[in-house]
Amino acid sequence: MIFKDREIEDIMLDGVDHNDAPDYCDAFIYGATWSDSGEELNDKELDELNNDSDLVYELVVESLY
Repeated sequence: MIFKDREIEDIMLDGVDHNDAPDYCDAFIYGATWSDSGEELNDKELDELNNDSDLVYELVVESLY
């Protein structure tokens, strides 16, 4: 996945509650790393990712299926 013109990987999700399906509105990204450096995204970068609720939903669905 591309974020800020760089690729991220190892995206970790939490808050995935199947009782909330199909919305999964409590899901969030709690960790990810930059592919090129292996560095973890900082809290501000994770907040920016989590502000895109469509992206979080897409990642949840991908992780389930």
